[in-house]
Amino acid sequence: MNTLREVQVGETAKVVKLHGEGAVKRRIMDMGITRGTSLKVRKVAPLGDPIEITVRGYELSIRKADAEMIEVE
Repeated sequence: MNTLREVQVGETAKVVKLHGEGAVKRRIMDMGITRGTSLKVRKVAPLGDPIEITVRGYELSIRKADAEMIEVE
């Protein structure tokens, strides 16, 4: 299983599945990250948190903990 956290800067990935329960999963979905969505990792902060991605045409910063819940291919 590959997660969004493992994707390198400049690479594009497709969301396969969202892990997590309840409000956490809902928050990720509300940000526009749903199954089948294409994501591009733009930047990673010097200490690794947060990760800046491009999703649905806009830039979004997410925490490493949230990125681990997003399974990609």
